[in-house]
Amino acid sequence: MHILVSLLRLAKSILMKNQIKIKNTIKPFNKDLEIEGDKSLSIRWALLASQAIGKSTSTNLLKSEDVLNTLRCLKKLGVKIRLLNRKCEINGMGINGYKYKKNITLNAGNSGTLGRLIIGLLIHSTNKIKIIGDKSLSKRDFFRITKPLEKFGAKFKSNYGKLPIIIEGTKEPKPIKYHENKGSAQCKSAIMLAALNTKGQTIIKAKKSRDHTELLFKYLDLPIKIIKKNKFDLIKINGKKNIKSFNYKIPSDISSSSFFITLTALSYNSKLKIKNVNINPSRIGIIKILKMMGVKIFFKNVKIYKGEKIADIYIQNTKYLRAINCPANLNSSAIDEFLLIFLVAAKAKGISIFKDLSELNQKESPRLKWGSKILNLMGIKTIVTNNSIKIFGNPNLNVNKKIVIKDYLKDHRVFMTSVIAALAFGGEWIIHDKDSIKTSFPSFLKIIDNIRK
Repeated sequence: MHILVSLLRLAKSILMKNQIKIKNTIKPFNKDLEIEGDKSLSIRWALLASQAIGKSTSTNLLKSEDVLNTLRCLKKLGVKIRLLNRKCEINGMGINGYKYKKNITLNAGNSGTLGRLIIGLLIHSTNKIKIIGDKSLSKRDFFRITKPLEKFGAKFKSNYGKLPIIIEGTKEPKPIKYHENKGSAQCKSAIMLAALNTKGQTIIKAKKSRDHTELLFKYLDLPIKIIKKNKFDLIKINGKKNIKSFNYKIPSDISSSSFFITLTALSYNSKLKIKNVNINPSRIGIIKILKMMGVKIFFKNVKIYKGEKIADIYIQNTKYLRAINCPANLNSSAIDEFLLIFLVAAKAKGISIFKDLSELNQKESPRLKWGSKILNLMGIKTIVTNNSIKIFGNPNLNVNKKIVIKDYLKDHRVFMTSVIAALAFGGEWIIHDKDSIKTSFPSFLKIIDNIRK
């Protein structure tokens, strides 16, 4: 009996340590911040550095679980990696140069970017490789990756298009023509990386989405040609060209910065400066949308670094926010930030409408559902379908009740959005699974504590 009681106490203690309680709104602040490196660029740098010839070095690499899992997978593929305090060194093995044991298993953890992109690099592998992930990633669609990669000649066994997946590559992958119509940068990038490992020209007609991979290809002087149309890009890649080793200082992450941008916009009499942020035009949908809603945001010290646009971002609290009918053409450039945008819409005057958001439900959790649920718990009326949401804003919103957030598949963005909501709108919040931030933004709560001082 005593053992059982002790075990229950231990379980309760562990549970309490993995949750956060917030009771008070944040006080007015005026801060300067520096945010950790961009996750998308950190993962892409590591994958391409592993295909380069010689030693590549990065500084300000994001040391989140998604990025660390990327390095672990590359090590299993025979890549030598040295991770230091301020930098990471990768000794690339060249195109198709991975050397590894038979029947290895690569664990992508929670990272859709890693899980999907690394498969693109493995289409030349004739040894079977198993790809697994955590509970959340194992619920996500991988048919969007395996179907086009099968056209190159690779073979896949999967759980109805979900992880675990076993890939058996081909010695002679064939170039393909493919229409990517989902607006998924992960799908497009996986095909691009496969094309890099394939003789001949691969042609992708891709719906507009993030273009980090294209910019890295251009910076590395790889044979890529991009023809931009109104609704899609035509991407032509000639594969099998050697990649030279390269050094990269990873700029700060706009997605991580967006939590503090939103907190500032919603916090009375507050100002914020965030330094050296990646403001790639395919990633700043949240900036454009919040400006439409009346938030005061502007850039300074704009420059181009290895193809990416970098700037300092200045934000000031806005007293009056207006509802919008959000243009769907901004969706792909704000897809990871819509939970935060919904919080701003909750305080705007009028009814905000967001459409064509089915991709939100292809993330770590069904985020459209969770965005609506958080607002409902706060007292905001919503009408939600499987791809749209109407938000009935309340400029005088002030939460005066207890709210518990749990059972959300440990989606790091649900956790962090809930923290921002608690600090901005008040109430007593208990938010479970704080360890989820290790996936993408380990220092999130430390930065929150810094702002609150």
